Amino acid sequence: MAMEAALTSAVLVIGNEVLSGRTQDANLGFLAARLADLGIPVIEACVVQDDQDRIVEAVNALRARVTYVFTTGGIGPTHDDITAAAIAKAFGVPVVRDPEAERRLRTHYGDGFVNAARLKMAEVPEGAILVDNPVSTAPGFRIGNVFVLAGVPAIAQAMFDALAPGLTGGPPVVSRTVSCRIPEGDFAADLTEVVARHARVSIGSYPYFRAGKIGVSLVVRGVDPDAVDRAAEEVEAMVRRLGGEPLV
Repeated sequence: MAMEAALTSAVLVIGNEVLSGRTQDANLGFLAARLADLGIPVIEACVVQDDQDRIVEAVNALRARVTYVFTTGGIGPTHDDITAAAIAKAFGVPVVRDPEAERRLRTHYGDGFVNAARLKMAEVPEGAILVDNPVSTAPGFRIGNVFVLAGVPAIAQAMFDALAPGLTGGPPVVSRTVSCRIPEGDFAADLTEVVARHARVSIGSYPYFRAGKIGVSLVVRGVDPDAVDRAAEEVEAMVRRLGGEPLV
């Protein structure tokens, strides 16, 4: 059951290195947590390879469904950094060299160290607005409701922190977790009934195995704290009714 939320977001992770398993993505978790705090919960995420058509398809699908899309990866100086060109194609505009982005790069590297590869990082879709990069200078950009960030986690996170004040947010997503030692199969039917009575929140069931014992964390999330509390209290009551001891 999806929680009630007026504003939503999606994350698109771009890069063959993530799909190959060579690089472990750290950006999705960061963005999901920060966007939840801003009241713009992530409701969809996907990973695509460094392929222009696949990026275009994913961007156009996501931007039509959510308030904001955040992409990570593919804006560096090498041949496989094709995100800017793909986003431009998705919006039907040409790629241009942004004068301010070029100025920042020349200031950062010095004219003697600015080459064609580095100047590629000044290329953005026509009409895009730069996103500051406090770490390594090369900016990201925004066009429409799509924000394009670097793939390196420290840089992506700094970029997001720079742009976050300009986002239109909503009530922050709050959550309560009720853990118990009852196997999922023993409360599945009861939980379904609880979920049906609390349509304004989401209730997730996440099993775990710790210290040789099976347990489950039941996580209630939503933008209305009172609705979250009511649902969590009913989950606690369900656990007790089935002979368990809830840990909130």
